[in-house]
Amino acid sequence: MEKLLIKDDFIKLGQALKLCGIAQSGIDAKIMILEGEVKYNGEVELQRGKKLYEGDTFEVEGRVFKIVK
Repeated sequence: MEKLLIKDDFIKLGQALKLCGIAQSGIDAKIMILEGEVKYNGEVELQRGKKLYEGDTFEVEGRVFKIVK
Protein backbone atom coordinates (compact mmCIF):
# COMPACT_ATOMS: atom_id res chain seq x y z
CA MET A 1 0.00 0.00 0.00
CA GLU A 2 1.32 3.40 -1.02
CA LYS A 3 0.66 6.61 0.89
CA LEU A 4 -0.69 9.75 -0.74
CA LEU A 5 0.06 12.83 1.35
CA ILE A 6 -2.49 15.66 1.26
CA LYS A 7 -2.33 19.13 2.83
CA ASP A 8 -6.05 19.88 3.11
CA ASP A 9 -8.82 18.00 4.93
CA PHE A 10 -9.80 16.13 1.74
CA ILE A 11 -8.91 15.61 -1.90
CA LYS A 12 -11.28 14.76 -4.73
CA LEU A 13 -10.82 11.39 -6.40
CA GLY A 14 -9.94 12.85 -9.80
CA GLN A 15 -7.29 15.09 -8.22
CA ALA A 16 -5.87 12.14 -6.27
CA LEU A 17 -5.44 10.15 -9.49
CA LYS A 18 -3.47 13.02 -11.00
CA LEU A 19 -1.41 13.61 -7.84
CA CYS A 20 -0.28 9.98 -7.62
CA GLY A 21 0.68 10.00 -11.32
CA ILE A 22 -1.89 7.46 -12.53
CA ALA A 23 -3.84 9.99 -14.65
CA GLN A 24 -2.08 12.58 -16.79
CA SER A 25 -5.10 14.92 -16.92
CA GLY A 26 -8.55 15.45 -15.51
CA ILE A 27 -10.04 13.91 -18.63
CA ASP A 28 -7.94 10.76 -18.17
CA ALA A 29 -9.08 10.55 -14.54
CA LYS A 30 -12.72 11.04 -15.54
CA ILE A 31 -12.57 8.25 -18.12
CA MET A 32 -10.89 5.82 -15.70
CA ILE A 33 -13.52 6.52 -13.03
CA LEU A 34 -16.52 6.33 -15.38
CA GLU A 35 -15.24 3.04 -16.83
CA GLY A 36 -15.22 1.54 -13.32
CA GLU A 37 -11.44 1.16 -13.11
CA VAL A 38 -11.18 2.83 -9.68
CA LYS A 39 -12.19 1.43 -6.30
CA TYR A 40 -12.78 3.64 -3.25
CA ASN A 41 -12.53 1.83 0.09
CA GLY A 42 -12.92 -1.48 -1.76
CA GLU A 43 -15.97 -0.53 -3.86
CA VAL A 44 -16.11 0.67 -7.47
CA GLU A 45 -16.59 4.45 -7.44
CA LEU A 46 -18.12 6.35 -10.36
CA GLN A 47 -17.98 9.91 -8.95
CA ARG A 48 -14.94 11.92 -9.99
CA GLY A 49 -15.71 14.49 -7.29
CA LYS A 50 -15.87 11.93 -4.46
CA LYS A 51 -14.08 13.42 -1.46
CA LEU A 52 -11.30 11.32 0.05
CA TYR A 53 -10.33 11.93 3.67
CA GLU A 54 -7.41 10.76 5.79
CA GLY A 55 -7.55 6.98 6.17
CA ASP A 56 -9.55 6.40 2.96
CA THR A 57 -8.08 4.15 0.29
CA PHE A 58 -8.41 3.92 -3.46
CA GLU A 59 -7.22 1.27 -5.87
CA VAL A 60 -6.38 1.59 -9.54
CA GLU A 61 -4.21 -0.41 -11.94
CA GLY A 62 -3.41 -2.90 -9.19
CA ARG A 63 -1.99 -0.22 -6.91
CA VAL A 64 -3.57 0.72 -3.57
CA PHE A 65 -3.17 4.20 -2.10
CA LYS A 66 -4.02 5.38 1.41
CA ILE A 67 -4.76 9.04 2.09
CA VAL A 68 -2.46 10.50 4.75
CA LYS A 69 -2.57 14.04 6.07
